[in-house]
Amino acid sequence: MTQGIKDKVVVITGASSGLGEATARHLTAEGGSVVLGARRLDRLQALAKYINGRGGKALAVVTDVTQRDQVERLVDTAVKTYGRIDVIINNAGLMPQSLLEHLKVDEWDRMIDVNIKGVLYGIAAALPHMQRQKSGHIINVSSVAGHKVGPGSAVYAATKHAVRALSEGLRQEVKPYNIRTTVISPGAVATETLFELLHETAEREQIPFTVEATARSTGTDADAVHISRAGVPTGLVSIPIRYMHSPVELVQLEDVHACARLIAAAALRLEGDATFSR
Repeated sequence: MTQGIKDKVVVITGASSGLGEATARHLTAEGGSVVLGARRLDRLQALAKYINGRGGKALAVVTDVTQRDQVERLVDTAVKTYGRIDVIINNAGLMPQSLLEHLKVDEWDRMIDVNIKGVLYGIAAALPHMQRQKSGHIINVSSVAGHKVGPGSAVYAATKHAVRALSEGLRQEVKPYNIRTTVISPGAVATETLFELLHETAEREQIPFTVEATARSTGTDADAVHISRAGVPTGLVSIPIRYMHSPVELVQLEDVHACARLIAAAALRLEGDATFSR
């Protein structure tokens, strides 16, 4: 693995927590250099400090992916610092859930801006550099929601389906430039974003629900997550919860580090295009 990623330059959006943070850790542990983009500067700086303090290479650049100029600055920082960009991981995303009849149009607009336009801005920023280099790898994070739609997730699922369509079109267009593409569709991953969604759902449905996390040394994620419903621990993986307006069901969470390893493995691929779904 080290041979594949050593000294490669990887730009990651949504890098301040969750999959983005975990992927940065995995890649730098194998010798890669990362340029981290997200809105929360304190989180980014803490992660960069953690990585650099352990012999890795990381830069933090405040980035709102809904602003094209900020995404361009993120990628340009990588190129100016290291002379190239080998991989971009378009990971930033939002997943508020609501039935369409609730008409949360502001949330729809925000998801379109982050989940679709954010990916497009990442592609637009990285593609010219990769075309000049005649090499590069664009990894877009979609979701299983882009394959299967459920009540309350119509808009989110539509944005993630769009990511899949964009990725397929991109794959067909960039082959002459020796640029590879990958779209990854994780399931429900145990991240901060998902726990916030579960909390909101639990409060709306008036279900007792708590999440306790053991903080890492960076203070940006958790080593272990202990979940309970009505005061009864349910373990580290499965959450019984009333999800949206459906009957009580079991929501199976995926370990964030396992999914991050999947993304890191995609970044290490030496040839060909791929789609990964969990």
